[in-house]
Order: sequence, then C-alpha cells, then structure tokens
Amino acid sequence: MRAEPLPFPRLDSRLHQVLVILASAALAFIGLVIGVTLLFQLWFAGRIFPGVSVAGVPVGGLTPSAAAQRLTAEWTFPQTGRILLQDKDKIWLFTPQQLGVFLDAHASAQQAFRLGRSGPLLDRLGDQIQALYTGKTLSPVLIFDQRITYQQLRTLAQEIDRPVLEASLGLQGTEVIVRSGEIGRTLDVEASLILLTHQLQSLQDGVVPLIICETPPLILDASAQAEVARRILSQPLTITLPEDQPDHGQVGPWVFDPPTLAGMLAIERVQDEHSATYRVTLQREALLNFLSNLAPTLAKDPQNARFIFNDDTRQLELIQHAVIGRRLNIEASLRTIQEKVTQGEHTIPLVFDYTPPPVTDDATAEQLGIRELIHAETSYFYGSSRERVQNIQAAAARFHGLLVAPGEVFSMAQALGDITLDNGYAEALIIVGNQTIKGVGGGVCQVSTTLFRAAFFAGYPIIERHAHAYRVYYYEKVAGNRINPRLAGLDATVFVPLVDFKFKNDTPYWLLMETYVNPAASTLTWKFYSTSDGRRVEWDTTGPINVVDPPPPLYRENPDLAQGEIKQVDWEAQGADVIVTRTVYRNGEVYLRDTFKTHYRPWRAVYEYGPGTEVPTPASEGG
Repeated sequence: MRAEPLPFPRLDSRLHQVLVILASAALAFIGLVIGVTLLFQLWFAGRIFPGVSVAGVPVGGLTPSAAAQRLTAEWTFPQTGRILLQDKDKIWLFTPQQLGVFLDAHASAQQAFRLGRSGPLLDRLGDQIQALYTGKTLSPVLIFDQRITYQQLRTLAQEIDRPVLEASLGLQGTEVIVRSGEIGRTLDVEASLILLTHQLQSLQDGVVPLIICETPPLILDASAQAEVARRILSQPLTITLPEDQPDHGQVGPWVFDPPTLAGMLAIERVQDEHSATYRVTLQREALLNFLSNLAPTLAKDPQNARFIFNDDTRQLELIQHAVIGRRLNIEASLRTIQEKVTQGEHTIPLVFDYTPPPVTDDATAEQLGIRELIHAETSYFYGSSRERVQNIQAAAARFHGLLVAPGEVFSMAQALGDITLDNGYAEALIIVGNQTIKGVGGGVCQVSTTLFRAAFFAGYPIIERHAHAYRVYYYEKVAGNRINPRLAGLDATVFVPLVDFKFKNDTPYWLLMETYVNPAASTLTWKFYSTSDGRRVEWDTTGPINVVDPPPPLYRENPDLAQGEIKQVDWEAQGADVIVTRTVYRNGEVYLRDTFKTHYRPWRAVYEYGPGTEVPTPASEGG
C-alpha cells in the first residue's frame, strides 16, 4: 500500500508567499518614493527648493531672478547698516555700502538655487530634505571693494593726521621764529582697514576704533640753528667768479638780497637712532636751478692759441691767446655755497673744472711741425656788393690763425659758428631751394670754395663737399675779372648747420691756416702752413659738359615796385655736368685718387615789375 500525503499546506510555500508580498510592497514603496521625488524635482525645476533663505530672507520656491529681486528689496544691510569709526571723542558714521560693501543679489540667488543641485545624489537629496524640514540659511554673496574702504580711510586721514611740530625754526619774512612742539598723529590706514574689514564681514552694526599712531617731538632746543639762520639773513649773499678768471669783475656778481634768501632758506630735520636736530641750509633745488641756468652762460670750450707764421723768421707769432676751457662744477659749487653760507660767509666764488687746449700761447713752430707754406689759394670776387664783401671778411676772419691737429677731420661749419647779424654778417644774396634770395651771410660760400680748393690742391682727403645748385660765376673768376671754365666744379657751399665742408689733416704735423681778404683787389687768399710730406697733386676736368640752356626768364609782379619799374632779382645760368679727377702723389707714388662730380641745374633769370607795367614776352608767371 502507498502512503497518502497529509492534507496540510507546506510551510516553505507560505513563507515564499509572504516574502513575495513584502518584496512587492517594498518595490511599490520605492517606486512611490522615486515618483514623489521625481515629481518634487519636476515641480521645483527652475526654482529654489523650499526652506532655503539668504541672510534671513526666504527665497524657497522662487526663481533665481525673483529671488534676486526679493533679496534686493528686503536685505538692506549695505544701505541701512551703521558702522561707526571712532577716534577718541570723534565719530564718523558710514553705511556698509559707503565703505565698499555691496550685495550681489544675482550671485546670492544663484547660490540658493544651486543648493540641493550639486554634489553626489545622496548629498543633494539630504540638502533638499534638510531645507524642507529644518530650513537652510545661506550667507549672502557680497562684493567688498576695499579700494572704496581704503579711500574713505585716506579721506579721514586728511582730517586726523597732524604732523609732528618740533621746537622748530620758522620764518616770518626775514625774521627767524621758534614754534612750540606738538604730538604728531597719523591714522594707520592699513591696521584700521583690517579691523574695519572684520566688522563688515560680520554683517552687523558696530563701532570700529581707528588705529592712530602718535609721535612725540624729539627736538626741544633750536636756538643754535636759529642763530645760523639769522647769520644767513643778516646781509646779501654774493656769488662771484674766482679771482683768477680773466672775466672776473666783468661777468657777475650775482646777488641775493635777504628777502630772496629767506625764500630759499631750508630748515631740514635730521634724525638718527637716538636724537634729532635741525639743519639750516639754502634749498638745494633753488640753488641747483640757479646754477644749472648759469652754467651754459659761463662755459668756455678750450681754444688753441692762434698764430701766424713769419716767413722770414720761420717762427710762430701769437695773435690770439689760448682759452682755457671751463665748465661750472654744479655739485661742487652747490656744496661750497652751502658750507660757506652756514659759516657766515656772504661772498662766495663758484667752482669750475678746467680743460687746457692742446696748443697754448708758448707753442713753437718746431713743436707743432709747422715749417713752411705748403699751399696758398686765391679766389676772386669782382663785382661783389658791399654786403657780400663784409660777409666774406667776417667769415674768413673765423679761420685766420686757426690750427688743425694731426689726424683731425676739420669741419668748416663748426669753426664758422652762427651766421647772424650780431656776429658781423650782413644781408646779401644766397641760394635757398630753387631761388636766389636775400639772406644773412650771402658770400660765405666764397670762403668755403676757397678753403675747398686749398685743401684740394694741397692734397688733403676731402671728407664732405657740396656743390651749388647752379653755376655761380663768382667762383670761376680769375685775375683781371675773367671767367675760367676749368674752375667749374671746384666750388663748395656751406649752410650751417645742415651743409658742411670737411677735410682731413692726415699728416703727423699740425696745419696752420691764414686768411687774407683784399677788398681793393677783390681777392681772398687762404694759406696752409705745415711740413710737406712730399705730396704733389695732378688734376683734370671735363669742364662743363651736357650743357643745358636756361629756361626763359620769369616775370612776376611786385606790388612794392612802381608802375613801369622792372627789377632783375635772379640771373640766368646754363646747366651742366662737370667731373673733376685728382691724383695725389707722395714721394713719387700714388697716395690717393678721387673724383668730384657736380651737376648744375639750368637757372633762369627772374624779374619783378610794378603793377600795371607792360612786361616782355614770355608772359608773367606766378605772383
């Protein structure tokens, strides 16, 4: 017989059913939680989670923009807070905003909006739950511009700061007075800024004591310094040249009366580790300004003595003394004045640095290597106006007795100096641009042309030479007032300071130049004295080639002329090219070769006529 199973249900089957039910319930709960959570997230998407507040202002459920508006409207601590800055019994009231604290409402709202939306999932949910059930208060986002705070403190410092007043010296006009001492007070802006920053960061009203540094006076007795000041102001101060200067008594003196000295007086506070005192001097800046302005007027460049060579004795004869160069030593003069004036002296000489020239009055021909005439060059200026002759004489005199050192590149413009009426020049015709006009110094190029030819035929290297714009027949004249076309291309123009003529003394001997102007004979002679090193010059010229006739004359009206009056103001000249070659031999061998190319532009005559004048053909141009 087979046994039958009992009619009772199995225990494991019932347990299984229970577990299934529990699991289903758990899943349903989780699903509910998830669903509620998702609904919660969706409901507050774009809005701040509930329970969140910023600085006590609830912003839960608001969009960031709405939250920013509410914060701006309700949290007014920056505008209404009270911060008191205190210095003893003085108090200054400020709002936080006046001290540089501003609410950044947008950033604060965004901070609230990010609560529960950043970090791991559980952290985000935890923040949301905490805000919902217990609330979550955030600090506002502030903009703290310490520059404003600093500036407010600096403004207060102008009111608080008080300098130390020692038992010091002062002036009332030329009277020396003594002031009583006072404690100096200085607002410590940096330290006060730190305290003020802590108070502002607390977001509460409060009192901030300002940090004040006090400095007691150190000087109790200034009577000795007062006596120094009285001595300085007792009489005028006189500044002079040293007695050994040739122009002593001719230049200066410079006198400062007591009222002027009072304005220049400086009372300086000098302090070391242990004590302080006052030093009475004249203001350095005032003296420095005076000396700096004076220095250029007193400066002298060293100048060689000037000589002429006696062809009979073959010795040098002094015609102008050497000039010892001097420069005002500003710092040494300033120190001397400061020292002597405090010692009670009132006549004080300036201090100079001196530079002797290479050649002094006692130089000999043997020492300089000047033994003979090595070249003489003469040019002619027939037909020159009285003003042109005056300018030739004035310019030539600048070079009479002048020395050129061995190896020196001689600049005519530098030796010539300024061409002005004050320097003895007159107005005469000069070439400027495309026209011949009246100007100061017309005729100086007669001198530069003569020097060029002297250097050319003496065999010296020509460093810089410029020809005239057109042929000037003055420079092609020879004895008897004749024109020698072979001299075309041997002219040189100088226009200080833009156009120069330079040559080099490439010998081991000094070169002495002498110039002689003979108005009666219309001659300028330039002599070179030195020692010959065996040079000999051969030269050749193409003469004027590629000749171009001048343009037709130009007639232009001049309202200053009378009707019927015609006046010539410029003269025609043919254009041409000239090539001059030079070979310099020394002791039978070629020493140097050079070529000088000149291009002369064709130049037309120019006439001026009075209004209403009938002029020849061609018709007038311009005005």
